[in-house]
Amino acid sequence: MQIRRQLTLFVNAGDARELEQVRKEFNAVQYRLIKSHVTLCREDEIEDLPLILDNLQGIHVPGIVVQFGPAVRFDQGLGIMLPALGNNEPFHQLRLKVLSGAATPVRLHQPHITLMHPRNSVCTDEIFQVIQKIAFPTALRFDNICFIEQADGAPWHILKKYQLGSI
Repeated sequence: MQIRRQLTLFVNAGDARELEQVRKEFNAVQYRLIKSHVTLCREDEIEDLPLILDNLQGIHVPGIVVQFGPAVRFDQGLGIMLPALGNNEPFHQLRLKVLSGAATPVRLHQPHITLMHPRNSVCTDEIFQVIQKIAFPTALRFDNICFIEQADGAPWHILKKYQLGSI
């Protein structure tokens, strides 16, 4: 059995309507696997799981807001994402706190929301033109970190949710 684990910031359901509609129509496979999200830490970054989970228990920071730009294509035009704008210092500080003490250096990870993942969809010029006309949220607030797991390519599920404080 292949198990994957990550730390994720899920988009609040009330803010995800347009995102989920696009994902459902143009990337149905990914839509069934996981809801709209920003990956906080990838599986290779959280290999020292006891340390990471201990760090998560001790985090006392406010929720973060991430500003997003218009949809862009990536991976030779096959995928589409909403890239974050600005320096995203709160996001990077949150990653530093979560990964504090881990053996590997914390790499710079730019937040984004994937609308079409090239692993299981293909963006065409026509699809991109449709998506460019949609008014997606430009700022999203994240109030918790979810420790999630996927087994053998099945849908991801939440193992534990860590609440961030209020501003």
